[in-house]
Amino acid sequence: MTTANELKDELMRVRRDARELHSHDDVQAAIGRVAVQLTADYSERFPVFVTIMNGGMVFAGQLLTRLDFPLEVDYLHASRYLGDTSGGDVQWIVTPTASLAGRDVVILDDILDVGNTLLAIIEACKAQGAATVSTCVLVDKVHDRKAQPGLKADYTALEAEDHYLFGMGMDYKGYWRNAPGIFALDEEG
Repeated sequence: MTTANELKDELMRVRRDARELHSHDDVQAAIGRVAVQLTADYSERFPVFVTIMNGGMVFAGQLLTRLDFPLEVDYLHASRYLGDTSGGDVQWIVTPTASLAGRDVVILDDILDVGNTLLAIIEACKAQGAATVSTCVLVDKVHDRKAQPGLKADYTALEAEDHYLFGMGMDYKGYWRNAPGIFALDEEG
């Protein structure tokens, strides 16, 4: 069993040895660009922005304050992992409380990796009667294992290499979501 000190040592080693892919300033500039795009597309609508927890929380917090138009904010928590290292069926932990019927919905998340969870969330929003459903991610991980060929978010702040990523909402074993940039582990710690 790992002690608290051993875990802390591992976490500090992971942060120290990780490679910075995008600095805090790069991330902030990219979020700014996405905010401009979303403002152009949604400022005349009455959208609901739905954040996927926990990963999308940091991104949403930094993006939403840059959108100076009326919008509703909600969240959901869905996972394919629930403590496992490989994904299974999507499990709904918390669903949005806002009515999505007839609404323009923008889903916010930290990363588009394979995309199975995001696709399930899109379908769930449509099933609730959303007029439109768009996706907005901080990072699109570049690889050829997407759930659908050519799968892309409607709004993407940054792209990243196909490595284990953490920072700005993405975690390493539940930690380092708060790291002020996007970091890669070339090999899992």
